[in-house]
Amino acid sequence: MVVPNSSRIAPWRQTYWDWRAAGNFIFGGTGTGTLIYAAVVPGAPPVLGPLGAAFVLCGLLCVWFEIGRPWRALNVFRRPRSSWMSREALIAPWLIATGMLALVPRLAELRVLAGVLALAYLYCQARMLNAARGIPAWRHPRAVPLMVVTGLAEGAGVGVLVGTLAPPAIVAAAWLAWPLAGLIALRIAAVVAYRGGLQRDGAPQRLLRELSREAPKRLIVDACALVAALAQFVWPRGTVPIDVAAVLAVAAGWWWKHTIVVRLSYNQGFALPLTPVRGAGVSGPGARPGW
Repeated sequence: MVVPNSSRIAPWRQTYWDWRAAGNFIFGGTGTGTLIYAAVVPGAPPVLGPLGAAFVLCGLLCVWFEIGRPWRALNVFRRPRSSWMSREALIAPWLIATGMLALVPRLAELRVLAGVLALAYLYCQARMLNAARGIPAWRHPRAVPLMVVTGLAEGAGVGVLVGTLAPPAIVAAAWLAWPLAGLIALRIAAVVAYRGGLQRDGAPQRLLRELSREAPKRLIVDACALVAALAQFVWPRGTVPIDVAAVLAVAAGWWWKHTIVVRLSYNQGFALPLTPVRGAGVSGPGARPGW
């Protein structure tokens, strides 16, 4: 019986989506989260609209720079019925336009529409990653809520920073700690569920080892952000705790997305239903190297 070389069929890390692809999820999630925050939080600074739109535009530019023949990107609009990427692309112009126009005083109501479009865009991004069926870390169903809640937490972090630092600053920042702390706690729960789901449902060994090394670091940052947000209730007169929590919430979200898109992007490799033999003989058992 001839045993095939498992190194040629075991999972390996894909290289097609690099930091530029991660940038689309990083900036797109932060931008949409910022627009959603501006739509639902009373008294949110008007500048959050164009700021969120600018983040989304930066994410799209990252993808555009990744394409070898950039003008072929227009083909993305052709398949909205079957592609989450096409749906994301069709929403993007309206999202950016409403976000920018929300800065105009007479058009302030557009921030609600921008928030609805931002939620749809964020969901499309999460489903677009999940639709990559050949990457176990992306296709797991728990990756969708993780990407959504991460974008919301990042947007809340940006909203809090702008609200406390940009004039006119919101001095009473204690009430801002509630939504930020809640979203950070939800992200911690989503990360734990995502990691547990991959371990329970099966994933390449290299992916699980990478996740075991990286997840504790990200969870520590999120835990520090949560503690800082809750510390705002102990120090209600200042904004230092909530600002620290906001910075950590955004940084941890960016770090998480880069990890998922780039570091955990091992494909599933190849599985052999039966081990082949050369000449006469009986086939051996199947094999799934690397799992």
